[in-house]
Amino acid sequence: MACSCSHEPAPIKPNSKFRMALWIALFINLLMFIVELVGGAYAHSSSLWADSLDFFGDAVNYGISLAVLGAGLYWRATVALVKGLTMAVFGLVVVAKVIYAYMLGIPPEAFTMGIIGILALLANVITAVILYAFREGDSNMKSVWLCSRNDAIGNVAVILAAVGVFGTGSLWPDMIVAVIMASLGLSAGYQIVKQALVERATSQPSI
Repeated sequence: MACSCSHEPAPIKPNSKFRMALWIALFINLLMFIVELVGGAYAHSSSLWADSLDFFGDAVNYGISLAVLGAGLYWRATVALVKGLTMAVFGLVVVAKVIYAYMLGIPPEAFTMGIIGILALLANVITAVILYAFREGDSNMKSVWLCSRNDAIGNVAVILAAVGVFGTGSLWPDMIVAVIMASLGLSAGYQIVKQALVERATSQPSI
């Protein structure tokens, strides 16, 4: 049951440190989106291509988060709800990409996968460290932390996939990693949607 307006937490004053962290994360993710999009296409890698879309989605999420920092809890939760659903949809898109890669049957280029995977891991570790202090905030803050955490885990998996592709000459390691990334997206999306729905139900749509 929704609480009365008097019980809703007042809109928080935008946290300047969180705002700066989001701007840095936004820049890093846009840069890596371009790098992985080009590199994934060149290497015929499903996991790199999927990760590039994830970088782009995260950049959009960080931009939206910046836009609602000073809004009420209801609107912050609404944005987080959209982001959670987007993450879940991304997981389904990755699954579709894996099926498409299987149908083509072209093994990815392992060296390019490994180099870009290491670069992406470095970028995401930096982002995760920057956002770590805000991981226990509302659903909006939690969503940006989960995005960075999942990306770092996914990049480790991409590097391992590159090693597997190099050792076996098969596309299966790349496909397995893509499925893992899809699972992370679906799981994180569920967590964010669940918390956002609770926050929306216990607040009022005031700015």
